[in-house]
Amino acid sequence: MVDDKTLVAEAISARERAYVPYSHFSVGAALLDAHGKIWHGCNIENASYTPTNCAERTAFFKAVSEGVVDFVAIAVVGGAAGEPISDWCAPCGVCRQVMREFCDPQNFRVLLACAPDEYKAYSLDELLPQGFGPDNLERAACNHEHH
Repeated sequence: MVDDKTLVAEAISARERAYVPYSHFSVGAALLDAHGKIWHGCNIENASYTPTNCAERTAFFKAVSEGVVDFVAIAVVGGAAGEPISDWCAPCGVCRQVMREFCDPQNFRVLLACAPDEYKAYSLDELLPQGFGPDNLERAACNHEHH
């Protein structure tokens, strides 16, 4: 199984492919699926800004587009392009919501690193308390059927 330090190193590697000509803030993500495969993601900017995609969502969408929907953990790193990581880079709210779509909020681990060997681990629940997910819609549909 992939350990945390390896997953952080993979995120650092993925960050090198970031396309950030506007913000100059590069982010890398390494998403570990339930089968032990790592899916890499980087942020990809666009001149009109709205179509910009975060590193975390890039990794998730790559995996899901290949049929993978079971995930264990993700490592996220970021900072000024061309510089080593030096500060924490937490997922934005949209990325947290995408994680909630596919991951068990209590067991999915989010690793944030500010150096290759300095990282913190959080559950998705800690980063997205009271998150809205597929189970909310299942309960609504069930309640609707009984009325």
